[in-house]
Amino acid sequence: MTVADSTGVRLDGPWTHRDVAANGARFHIAELGDGPLVLLLHGFPQFWWAWRHQLTALAEAGFRAVAMDLRGVGGSDRTPRGYDPGNLALDVTGVIRSLGEPDAALVGHDLGGYLAWTAAVMRPKLVRRLAVCSMPHPRRWRSAMLADFRQTADSSYIWGFQRPWLPERQLVAEDAALVGRLIRDWSGPRLPDDEAVETYQRAMRIPSTAHCSIEPYRWLLRSMARPDGVQFYRRMKRPVRVPTLHLHGSLDPVLRTRSAAGSGEYVEAPYRWRLFDGLGHFPHEEDPVAFSTELINWLKDPEPDR
Repeated sequence: MTVADSTGVRLDGPWTHRDVAANGARFHIAELGDGPLVLLLHGFPQFWWAWRHQLTALAEAGFRAVAMDLRGVGGSDRTPRGYDPGNLALDVTGVIRSLGEPDAALVGHDLGGYLAWTAAVMRPKLVRRLAVCSMPHPRRWRSAMLADFRQTADSSYIWGFQRPWLPERQLVAEDAALVGRLIRDWSGPRLPDDEAVETYQRAMRIPSTAHCSIEPYRWLLRSMARPDGVQFYRRMKRPVRVPTLHLHGSLDPVLRTRSAAGSGEYVEAPYRWRLFDGLGHFPHEEDPVAFSTELINWLKDPEPDR
């Protein structure tokens, strides 16, 4: 197991940094506020800091906001294995328990959204509500990757990750320049500033981060025809039974709106679809005020509409 030098990812702010133990590993979290727990799960190629705007907004709205670094990323442990979605989802639910809470509203973006969907199915008693951004339900994602040529083309980076060693080297080459290109290319017209991009590049350069960031995507494709993958997707037929908010940018070039739409068929609870016009793959950063407002209003709604 590799312990990260997390100095560069424990960024200053009104939040508090600490480590918690869960599912056989140590996870870095940033937390702010008091109230019902909202656990924020980042995507690729980012770390907890992607939720900096929502941490403050949620805390001001009366929630205990916690953003965690996923296994192998940011300030969390880099373990040699354990990057399948089932185990990563147990990391998430284990962190909920370690925080001493009975349950949490899970908010996930990209890969974090995939894990949020998974956790809501695997450990339903620990998930109070579910909000997913820029990620279809796992079964929708699988069918789009197999049957939709345009989605397959838009996800070419995932196919590229299947090669050994080379993707890791490409991610960190030239001070992780590829990370900056991906974030800018996947954003809508509201591009991130240079400082934000450099922050993500620094985080990717922490030893072993590139490899650990890629491993979940290797599992997702390579397992499709393997028994463990077949079993996982069969398990994901179980419906989500908590209120669900599904957020997506209309200009997302990575995961098509068409791929994400329809995920509600796997939700047997109030399901709300919200499309952000003119935003790309990172709505929570491209328009943090609109995103946070939508999320908080939904979290506070005692009877979210279907």
